[in-house]
Amino acid sequence: MTVESRLRTLKFASAPGLVLAFAAGQVLASPQELVVTEELLEPERVYSPYAGRDYPDQVLFGDTHFHTNLSFDAGLVGTSLDMDAGYRFARGEKVRSNTGQPVQLIRPLDFLVITDHAEFIGLAPMIQTSAPGLLADPWGRWVHERFNAGPEGRMEAFANIIEWGTVRLENPLSSNDAARSIWIDFVEKADTYNEPGRFTAMTGFEWSSSPAGNNLHRVVIYRDGADKTNQTLPFSLFDGGDPEDLWDYLASYEADTGGQAFAIPHNGNLSNGLMFSERTSAGKKLTREYAKQRMRWEPLHEVSQVKGDEETHPLLSPDDDFADFETWDTSNISGSAPKTPDMLQYEYARSALKLGLQLGDKLGANPFKFGLNAASDSHTALSTTREENFFGKYQHTEPSPDRFNGEVIPADDPALRILTSQESASGLTAVWARQNTRGAIFDSMRRKEVYATTGTRIRVRVFAGWDFTADEVSRPDFIDQGYQRGVPMGGDLRDAPSGKAPAFMIRALRDPDGANLDRVQIIKGWLDSDSELQERVYDVAVSDGRQIGADGRAKTPVGSTVDIEKATFTNTIGDAVMAVHWVDPDFDADEHAFYYVRVLEIPTPRWTTHDAAFFNIKRPDNVPATVQDRAYTSPIWYTPGD
Repeated sequence: MTVESRLRTLKFASAPGLVLAFAAGQVLASPQELVVTEELLEPERVYSPYAGRDYPDQVLFGDTHFHTNLSFDAGLVGTSLDMDAGYRFARGEKVRSNTGQPVQLIRPLDFLVITDHAEFIGLAPMIQTSAPGLLADPWGRWVHERFNAGPEGRMEAFANIIEWGTVRLENPLSSNDAARSIWIDFVEKADTYNEPGRFTAMTGFEWSSSPAGNNLHRVVIYRDGADKTNQTLPFSLFDGGDPEDLWDYLASYEADTGGQAFAIPHNGNLSNGLMFSERTSAGKKLTREYAKQRMRWEPLHEVSQVKGDEETHPLLSPDDDFADFETWDTSNISGSAPKTPDMLQYEYARSALKLGLQLGDKLGANPFKFGLNAASDSHTALSTTREENFFGKYQHTEPSPDRFNGEVIPADDPALRILTSQESASGLTAVWARQNTRGAIFDSMRRKEVYATTGTRIRVRVFAGWDFTADEVSRPDFIDQGYQRGVPMGGDLRDAPSGKAPAFMIRALRDPDGANLDRVQIIKGWLDSDSELQERVYDVAVSDGRQIGADGRAKTPVGSTVDIEKATFTNTIGDAVMAVHWVDPDFDADEHAFYYVRVLEIPTPRWTTHDAAFFNIKRPDNVPATVQDRAYTSPIWYTPGD
């Protein structure tokens, strides 16, 4: 019985003394003998420490950016696998790939968001089935005829589709009837595969704005089922090419349906400086209202996927030994314009987080206060993110002896082309949640209690507070104390107590089917007293008994066990588990700052090295033979008092 129920009983019972005595387990000769004490009115003591626990206690791994044959740039270029195949594969079933190869995940995913392109959604299967709705439209009938007229006709039709989507910026179809039919089936299919507690199928889509060939794409994720999502249509480039147009759509969706949704930007590394610009897409200066709206509708940023990793860049972080990881920095997403060094600071997550501190100080709101997630951006309906099980971005980049030299981003200028060998086997979003349900996963992402991995299932948790002690990170109630007296990833610390610096408790566990851990690092960015942006990398835990110097860095590398010719490695180096308590030695209570954790695995063979060994072919020389897969947590921010 709770305190409230006891007080209600006291108020309404005709013999209050006897009722209270019964509740307290007392035996009285008369009601007058009862003495009401504070202990009597306290919440009841419960033996089980887990009864009533309501904080997130499990990590769920999933893919938040994923395409099937419904996307025109998948279904029209060889992807035959549909939503059913994508869901079945994500749930752990063995399927046949688009090139007929058997493929299966090492373990099922916990959740999947299919995010097919809103532009021309379902066009490929409509062409293949001669859908009446498509044939009733003049342009649709022309596309259907050209695709069925042989290779030259297909090339002509595909070029026309690209022109409508990137040059004319108009929808050539005269109505949305065909798209509406596809969408209703799309959202109902997600409900069919959604099994709360076992596997979560979430509804989403991709909005594909690319002004002048520069990437501004976003994936949209809904919290809701078909009862609400079938009341809308996915918002496409043809409906609006400015991210603020997309935010208006999201606001209207929530107002009209009572549902919830948000967007996740991706591939800033292919935006040629636009993704985190200090001006809006319309060229206006950022305002406080803009900053608030951006963080309302875009709480996360996709920091790693098949088109490269964008945590940071070696030119932006020259003192970071691990900055040059799966770097794509030659052009924009269309391969139409080269990259210049001045663009980089507006393309990478770490520099954007720093810029957000500066803008937040000026505007009163931080437009780049985002958490970090990762996804595959697979266009094969196969979410394969492990190096030894990587099936590429497109049908033509699935495993074969010839896939290294295929083009992912073609360009007239050979220097701007991106080859298949440069594809990155990445990534996964890890969500700390209470349950494996749409609501719990969405809410975790909204509050930024998520982290990114570059394809493996590293487990990592971090809490920051003002009074954590070194022994607490090893306590069994580590998580309980973290929530009670601190904040998790995605949280905020404010107004440091006098003489205190942030204390962090971090635990990291290797992927049980993967590589040991090399080290745990904290990345700090801050706005100093001269309003200059700074960053520093701290090694806070290293494996194999290595030492961390006074400068906060380990001098000795972890080494490597990789046999490149055989594409194998052993876990004879590194640690399986790391736990660390760390206090910022350089903290200034007057400076805005953020902190995030980076966990590095020991070196393992890159997917191209696996291919070379499997097919007995030469390794490509434009990528390294090994990788150190990693995890990036969402930041924890510190804001001083005014």
